[in-house]
Amino acid sequence: MNTLGIIPNLGAPELLILGIILLLLFGRRLPEVGKSLGQGIVQFKKGLRDIEADVDDAVARPEAARFESAKTPTDASGQDVRVSQTDAVETARPEGGQAPTGQ
Repeated sequence: MNTLGIIPNLGAPELLILGIILLLLFGRRLPEVGKSLGQGIVQFKKGLRDIEADVDDAVARPEAARFESAKTPTDASGQDVRVSQTDAVETARPEGGQAPTGQ
């Protein structure tokens, strides 16, 4: 006997009993429940399509374009414009030329 997970195969009598139980439990809200289940399935499929598209884009893009944002920042002449830990940093002084005091 084939089973679906832990539930045995359902025949016509079982489905009829299940339908009656659902009708008793949900009553007038049954169309709303069906609609929300349908919307959930649509959203799930849309999410899967988005993931598939992301994977396809990642596979289709060449390796160099994939890491474009990881390139070293440069100016117009091609010089590296990153600030190193050893570079001197100029700080703005308030009017009067004195350094601010901690309070």
